[in-house]
Amino acid sequence: MSQQKPFISTSFSYETLEETLDIKPKGTQVHIGIPKETAFQENRIALTPEAVGVLVSNGHEVLIEHNAGDAAHYRDKDYSEAGARIVYDKAQVYKAPILVKSAPVIEEDLELLQMNQVIISPIHLSAMKAELLEKMMEKRISGISFENLKDDSGTYPIVRSMSEIAGSAVMLVAGQYLGSANHGKGVLLGGISGIPPTKVIILGAGIVGEYAARAALALGASVKVFDNSVYRLKRLQNNVGQRIYTSVIEPRILSKQLKTCEVAVGALSSQSGRTPVIVTEEMVSNMRPGSVIIDVSIDRGGCFETSEITSHEHPIFIKYGVIHYCVPNIPSGFARTASQAISNVLMPLLLEAGEEGGFENLIWHKIHLRGGIYLFKGALTNFHLSQRFDLKYTDLNLLIASQR
Repeated sequence: MSQQKPFISTSFSYETLEETLDIKPKGTQVHIGIPKETAFQENRIALTPEAVGVLVSNGHEVLIEHNAGDAAHYRDKDYSEAGARIVYDKAQVYKAPILVKSAPVIEEDLELLQMNQVIISPIHLSAMKAELLEKMMEKRISGISFENLKDDSGTYPIVRSMSEIAGSAVMLVAGQYLGSANHGKGVLLGGISGIPPTKVIILGAGIVGEYAARAALALGASVKVFDNSVYRLKRLQNNVGQRIYTSVIEPRILSKQLKTCEVAVGALSSQSGRTPVIVTEEMVSNMRPGSVIIDVSIDRGGCFETSEITSHEHPIFIKYGVIHYCVPNIPSGFARTASQAISNVLMPLLLEAGEEGGFENLIWHKIHLRGGIYLFKGALTNFHLSQRFDLKYTDLNLLIASQR
């Protein structure tokens, strides 16, 4: 019996396919530029000398403009000792592939921006202009905004820190303007034995409200918190750890409480656009003369009808005998603490970007960062901005996937 020959067909192709794995790239060196902010009342700087020291010792390069940290009392010497290179020419700082700013990009910055640059900065939605965005899109810039930057737990770390600072600062400010030195009523915020405590009303039970409540309670004041979200009121009570007066925002109750309070804090936030005005001019006119209103939500229009923007130089005005403090960007008045808080979030982020071989790889692996990106290589990836300025919106996830 003859042996059968093996049957070979040309239609089969016997070839092993290689499996493609997503291999982690080798780390790269990142070049970071920190310009000196010229924006109005911006005293913060986004990386402290300590953070720069960590970045430099990990092999990264940091360029910093002369006197950039002055307003937060960080000197050039502190930065050069940490290993940064001090540059006297603004244009040179802007040549860095990654720019880190503590104020939004403004028109003067546009011609200095490079093609394909990565910019990490705040964006103030209310002050954003279409031309700015279009110019940045032309330069194929990738933009990461402080406000929308999320961490692993899904919270917004920079916004949270800034809110904690603003909330804690509110009571310091109130104490200052109730005292006699600033022609206040001469009342000690809080109270002592035998004297009824000072009444503090807080509108909004977010982070600012919570930290304002903590500070007021620590001083011995009586605190009443108003918010329309019962969940937030519950959370505030749990976090503060004691029962406090809470109420939903009901005009009659609110009006009655405002008549007898010494301090009223507006800390309402709104997800999109302006804060609702919930305290009318009439309610303010019925408040006690010499009482203090602090409107933290003035950044977004304010929640007292009588509020008007003031500055760190002239922080207050008086209307109906009530002292109004309506300074936007309160954390900038505590620039060093605020700089440390921002730096604590950005430094690990920049280190990771270096380890992953650049920002593109970082956002491929870290999905939570994608919410913070409003421009990706010139494509607008923030839905609110695209709707507001009627510009083309691109889905970031599709963009990233298509580049892989």
